[in-house]
Amino acid sequence: MTVDTKLPYDKSYIGQFSSERNEPIWMKELRVNALEQAESLELPKPDKTKIGNWNFTRFKHVATGETISSLTELPAEIQDFFDVDNLPENLVIQRNHTVAFAKLNEDLMNKGVIFTDIFTALKEHEDLVKRYYMKDAVSIDEHKLTALHAALMNGGIFVYVPKNVQIEEPLQAVFWQEDPEVALVNHVLVVADENSEVTYVENYISNNKEEATVANIVTEVIAQDNAKISFGAVDNFAAGTTTYINRRGVAYRHATIDWALGQMNDGNTVSENVTHLIGDGSVSNANAVTVGRGKQIQNFTAKIAQWGKNSDAQILQRGVMKESATSIFNAIGKIEHGASGANNEQTSRVLMLSEKARGDANPILLIDEDDVTAGHAASVGRVDPMQLYYLMSRGITQEEAERLIIHGFLDPVVSQLPIAAVKKQLKQVIERKVN
Repeated sequence: MTVDTKLPYDKSYIGQFSSERNEPIWMKELRVNALEQAESLELPKPDKTKIGNWNFTRFKHVATGETISSLTELPAEIQDFFDVDNLPENLVIQRNHTVAFAKLNEDLMNKGVIFTDIFTALKEHEDLVKRYYMKDAVSIDEHKLTALHAALMNGGIFVYVPKNVQIEEPLQAVFWQEDPEVALVNHVLVVADENSEVTYVENYISNNKEEATVANIVTEVIAQDNAKISFGAVDNFAAGTTTYINRRGVAYRHATIDWALGQMNDGNTVSENVTHLIGDGSVSNANAVTVGRGKQIQNFTAKIAQWGKNSDAQILQRGVMKESATSIFNAIGKIEHGASGANNEQTSRVLMLSEKARGDANPILLIDEDDVTAGHAASVGRVDPMQLYYLMSRGITQEEAERLIIHGFLDPVVSQLPIAAVKKQLKQVIERKVN
């Protein structure tokens, strides 16, 4: 099968798209320059996964969506993200490329917290966006997909938490790909200034089982000195969406970035979750879970690079593969020269539910410093027959016993999601995919 790799949009289109949104000149120039680079850059080369024939260029770029005045106007599958008895105080819903609903607690607004869509942020907080946008975390010229992202960005969120502000209630964003052919080229930028704290959770959802489109998502998470960011996500793109997700974090002195990612897409997926521990005493916990089914191909890389002294990195990956699904799990710990006292631990476990399913767990430690501690563990296997026997001996059917084992296997990651309604929704997605 040959896939057309010709870029779908030209400079004229990009310039017009930017002008229609009244973007600042620097953003328009960034887009045009990124498009030029995309023409010569190659696709990324994820380990053991050939993506040359994947669809990254066949899609509709823009689609609007209706706004809503109440969450009760949403379909049930979207309402599942919320607790109807305790509706979120801080919420943005992006419907295709329209902000359908936005709400931020007045007290947080008074404290200077910014939680808005990326285009509003470009207009109202241009200097802040320009300071961080594709600079500290993700570079435009990393490969063709990052360049295409920069050129065609058509949605996303900007979060800024000022110094010394601790937000107790989570910020939640829902990205709803309602149009089955539209691409989501989302940019999420989360910045926590010194001594601040925030929890941000996002949900991606689509229903295009047959129609082909693309999700090209870049997330940049910046934790300044002594800041803490907890980042949770449930990705649930349908089989027709080819997904590239690049979530990148940068943590400075005594800062913490924690990730809890539910990667539940049904289409082919490449996911990179990379954190740079720049400052002394910085910390990152990268937890991810996935369920693969059908004939989908997935490649997941979790990497934590440590420059700071006494920094601490923990990677936990859990995957369940069924039918003919194939997944690669890379866990990479990189301790740079000078990062004395650093600790890096990683665990990757894959459970296969059929003879045709394939899972590959690759633990990698790259260490350029002597005074460190590090360790890794990886396993790929099938459901333990002794666990099945134990449960079935107590009157539980084999099907129910397998279901319980799978949920228990994935729970160390699922339990880390910070919003109860999102955690419940992830469990429902897992239930649907494994049964």
